[in-house]
Amino acid sequence: MSDDEREERELDLSSSEVVTKYKSAAEILNKALNLVVSECKPKAKIVDLCEKGDAFIREQTGNMYKNVKKKIERGVAFPTCISVNNVVCHYSPLANDESVIEEGDVVKVDMGCHIDGFIATAAHTHVIQEGPVTGRKADVIAATNTAAEVALRLVRPGKKNQDVTEAIQKVAAAYDCKIVEGVLSHQLKQFVIDGNKVVLSVSSPEMRVDDAEFEENEVYAIDILASTGDGKPRMLDEKQTTVYKRAVDKNYHLKMKASRSIFSEINQKFPILPFTARALEEKRARLGLVECVNHDLLQPYPVLHEKRGDFIAHIKFTVLLMPNGSDRITSHPLQELQPTKTIDDPEIKAWLALGTKSKKKGGGKKKKGKKGDKAEGEEPSGAEPMDASTSNGATADS
Repeated sequence: MSDDEREERELDLSSSEVVTKYKSAAEILNKALNLVVSECKPKAKIVDLCEKGDAFIREQTGNMYKNVKKKIERGVAFPTCISVNNVVCHYSPLANDESVIEEGDVVKVDMGCHIDGFIATAAHTHVIQEGPVTGRKADVIAATNTAAEVALRLVRPGKKNQDVTEAIQKVAAAYDCKIVEGVLSHQLKQFVIDGNKVVLSVSSPEMRVDDAEFEENEVYAIDILASTGDGKPRMLDEKQTTVYKRAVDKNYHLKMKASRSIFSEINQKFPILPFTARALEEKRARLGLVECVNHDLLQPYPVLHEKRGDFIAHIKFTVLLMPNGSDRITSHPLQELQPTKTIDDPEIKAWLALGTKSKKKGGGKKKKGKKGDKAEGEEPSGAEPMDASTSNGATADS
């Protein structure tokens, strides 16, 4: 084994220190997500909510590893985005934006946290109302949640990425919804939020990815968006884009002084992970960012839209493929859902009935083996909420 291979292996889940850092980031992120969702109320300004989410993560991570000799990077891995109704994703407005949340809005919160580059991400959908969520809003959230539960059970060693793509599309169709095109679920590695191993949301001739098999000790951000519309979002206004990531493999000598100044600031503050333009000197940021994007120095995360009147739901979670099974480390409980559809398809029911823990290998310790068998056959907590008559919207975190 080469030194590089040995180092990479030491930085995967075979290291207890690495697992601890992933779980510490996830614990902070779950609290941050809970805070932001609790603040999503009528007339709340979206930019204020985004700032609260990022500030909480910075504060909580700043309290960790303060007394170690080696400096450990930590903080926001993906800036807080709050996208409402037919806005699909990546809405994290600038400080002067006056957009607010209204009663009845379908609100999607998306954020990420890291400790030493070990990243936990999550997204959650919440409707601004009292009582159960009904109708098409409930359908699209249930579709996304059910697809997430199925993905959790299929993202396991030995399974292929195309197995997940086909399954989540089938789940969405059962609720008369569409999985949003162009979304990728990525493998996570230290300081890498968009690893090469991916799961494509919707397979099409226009967009293809390499076949891949999931392996033990890998980490994935499973990212699922469903729509009551056609699932083919569009960018309506380039100026709404405020989230970017440095393209570390690209270089170019920028012409404008403002661009060089902003690019220098980005390299200093955000050399690897995504950031929001809000965190830069805003007066000169917009002009400088345009030249950086035009020459591929920055990767933009565009704000996408479905048609007005459509609803989008978003659930994203981080899963560790541990030797004893899949460990979902980020989640937030759903509201009570009363969708108009129920799951009758036997294949989807079979997927939901899968356990997330591995059966014990070998027959030396019968007692432990039986316990493992039971875990594999247990009814998942995510399966019951898919029935419209019994849904309480809870997500499985097994």
